[in-house]
Amino acid sequence: MGFAVVKRSVSIAGHRTSISLEDPFWASLREIAERDRMSVQALIGRIDAERGDQNLSSAIRVFVLTDLRQRLETASPDRAVSA
Repeated sequence: MGFAVVKRSVSIAGHRTSISLEDPFWASLREIAERDRMSVQALIGRIDAERGDQNLSSAIRVFVLTDLRQRLETASPDRAVSA
């Protein structure tokens, strides 16, 4: 089960950069941005500002996973989501 890695260019804090992510992560970013009523670029900017020394692509993947886990926990509070 492989997913194609898609490279996209975005502008963060006034500079252009390229981000490589698998299609499901791009789709999840779009869904989260839509839910939060912001652009994907703005969401990536927020992730970038909070990532510290972590690689941006990795920070985005962790952000998407954390968001999913929080939604699952909220939907089923009796189900503990373990690491």
